[in-house]
Amino acid sequence: MIRLCLILATMWMLSLSTVSAQSSDNPARVFVEGSGFSQNWLGRSELQLKLSRGVPFRVFTLDAPRRLVIDFKDLIWDDVHKKDLLLESRHIADLRFGAFQPGWSRLIVDLNKALLPKDISMVVDAQTGQASLSLSLSSASGQEFAQGSGAPKSAGWPVARQDTQSTSFAPDHFVVVLDPGHGGVDPGAEREGVSEKVLMLEMAKMLRTSLQQTGQVEVVLTRDSDVFVSLQSRVAQAHQVQADLFVSLHADALSQGGAEGATVYVLSDEASDTASAHLAARHNRADIISGADLTGSDDQITSVLLDMARRETEPRTDALARSFIRHMNAVGGPMNRHPLRRAGFSVLKSADIPSVLIEVGFLSSRRDLKNLRNPAWRDGIVAAMTDAILDWRAQDAGKKALIRQ
Repeated sequence: MIRLCLILATMWMLSLSTVSAQSSDNPARVFVEGSGFSQNWLGRSELQLKLSRGVPFRVFTLDAPRRLVIDFKDLIWDDVHKKDLLLESRHIADLRFGAFQPGWSRLIVDLNKALLPKDISMVVDAQTGQASLSLSLSSASGQEFAQGSGAPKSAGWPVARQDTQSTSFAPDHFVVVLDPGHGGVDPGAEREGVSEKVLMLEMAKMLRTSLQQTGQVEVVLTRDSDVFVSLQSRVAQAHQVQADLFVSLHADALSQGGAEGATVYVLSDEASDTASAHLAARHNRADIISGADLTGSDDQITSVLLDMARRETEPRTDALARSFIRHMNAVGGPMNRHPLRRAGFSVLKSADIPSVLIEVGFLSSRRDLKNLRNPAWRDGIVAAMTDAILDWRAQDAGKKALIRQ
């Protein structure tokens, strides 16, 4: 009943013509001044968002872990930072915001306790057209929160992006799927103005161009803009286009272990070291970070189905990883002291497609950050990756007769 009332109240607000009349050609913006979470004198957490105009929105909660989610139509978050919104509230563990799907953005709030949104309203100024969204969070029992949680299934609202590529290629084509890590509401690592999601999309596009220029490779990107793509969908796209290779690109940040230098990961049920295990755990939470509703899932997203890996795919994947290491090292890397590592990354779970995840560098390393910012360095690494893929393809073709079909 709580959840139903919340959905109905939100949908009623969306019917206001002042909220829904604008075009996506003129997206609304969030004003930093006057926006953020605060705590009133009763100890209740409250959210105020000041917008340049009213937009359609909906509010819901997700359980395990507890999150508050607000979807917005045609709203962008330019020049807004996390610290601008985390003003004062002991009930808010963390928050993030950004693009979720084309034309849609999302605010996800991690809750320290069971809190349900109340008194939701969007007031639009008749003179200026500017709007103010407000809501408060009230304490609830764990059972009440669970019963009131779940993404509403409403037509016209954004869902986790699924098979976004409909491209098909001839059976004899060599197809590489490049997976720029993170995207949209999931920014990945961020250091000194550098965002992992932006940097990896740029490098993926560079690598796509480099591979296509050889005339030997067809390339598909799991995302070609700043949108969120679920982990499951990234793998599904590779199967949809019958990919010969899957390469996921990242530049994470790790506080422990002194992570530094390019590292190539292959799938394993046991991580090769503590830092790799921690990194895989962070990557595998991407769908939770984005506010995806995993209720009723069979845990394919958050667990790696290692038992699916076919025996013949593993040595081919190892050979691919070693080819990347060899060629990247040849252009000076720099490579990690132990460049080949193993961990349970969800995006590497394809049983029949050789798949690797490459940490091109770590934003937490000053040396790597300097390199990643350097266009000349990126050009060299992209050229090395291109050579690695072509070299692996040639060697793999030579062994094809030995591969069990």
